[in-house]
Amino acid sequence: MDKKTFTFYYGLVLIAVGLGVFFRIPQVMPKVAAIEFFSGKLMVIKFCFYVLGGLLVLAGGIRVFKNYKK
Repeated sequence: MDKKTFTFYYGLVLIAVGLGVFFRIPQVMPKVAAIEFFSGKLMVIKFCFYVLGGLLVLAGGIRVFKNYKK
């Protein structure tokens, strides 16, 4: 497998993981809310999870786009 193919598939994996984070957040947040330390900081934690998912999708999209650009 050459580097171009690896970069393309790595970008697709990043996009899939980012989308998985988006779908998993509503399922995980009740468990996080059950932890006493995090119960008052739920909005910050949710924001951080969404930013993480967005950055993963963005990074994967950039890798796939740059692969097609070459």
